[in-house]
Amino acid sequence: MAEKQIERTGEGSTFDDLLLLYLDQVTPAKRAPERDQWSAKALFPIFTGRRLSEIGAVDVRAYIARRRTAGIAPGTINKELGLMSAASNWAKRELEWDISNPWGTRRQKEPAGRNRWLTREEAVRLLKAAAQPTRLMRSPWLLDFIRLGLYSGMRPGEMLGLAWRRVDLKGGSITFETGDQKNGKLGHVPLNREARKAILARARFIAEYCPASPWVFCDRQGERIASVKKGFTACVRDADLVDVHPHDLRRTCGSWLVQAGVGIERVSELLRHSDVAITARVYAHLRPSDLADAIAILDR
Repeated sequence: MAEKQIERTGEGSTFDDLLLLYLDQVTPAKRAPERDQWSAKALFPIFTGRRLSEIGAVDVRAYIARRRTAGIAPGTINKELGLMSAASNWAKRELEWDISNPWGTRRQKEPAGRNRWLTREEAVRLLKAAAQPTRLMRSPWLLDFIRLGLYSGMRPGEMLGLAWRRVDLKGGSITFETGDQKNGKLGHVPLNREARKAILARARFIAEYCPASPWVFCDRQGERIASVKKGFTACVRDADLVDVHPHDLRRTCGSWLVQAGVGIERVSELLRHSDVAITARVYAHLRPSDLADAIAILDR
């Protein structure tokens, strides 16, 4: 009876009540529910058993200090605070709980995002390293993964989770339905010559080893490739490159587009960003001449 009362009104609710309700009713529908689970694992030992009415700004600041002392990155701390802020707002809005939200205004300043992208020469070296016979035997999907990333701008997770039903070779595109991509919207990725080459290579591999597999990136048994991190890292090392991660392939695609003169708005559409401001923040600096051209208009 007491549990039902808490769920209905929030009266006397504890940290555990709120977190477990949110994880049960909201988290499963998220695109990456494991992120909430990781955050909950960090928060739970510190706040378990405490009433929400007893958790205030002082407690949250103490938690932040504890995590920073442990060497936890600001971005990770922000995700942990974000979980509880979202849970508090959800409980207030959907459950009509009369609770405060001491988590929502404690966001930590995060370092500037990565700006690593590959030059054309570096990309050639990476592709050559992936094409070595021994690596093709050990990781036959890696060359196609790198090529598709460089020439389509797809996210690593999108490529590894790509099913053949999304691929339209005749129409030359890959289609994402609602919930398939980060922005949660419908989307299309046009396939240029190099991206198409990667897809066709995957098709030949699957036709030979595992014709029934629904996955574009799979092993010889047809099982989906869960991670390319180990093979990619070795490939980067063999190519004599420094500080290159799988997501940098996407950033390289965007950088090449901007340097080739493609407008920020079109690059934003091709990369399927939720807001053109995101694209501008990451790539606009690659075309400083745009500003000179713009101000020169006043001289006419």
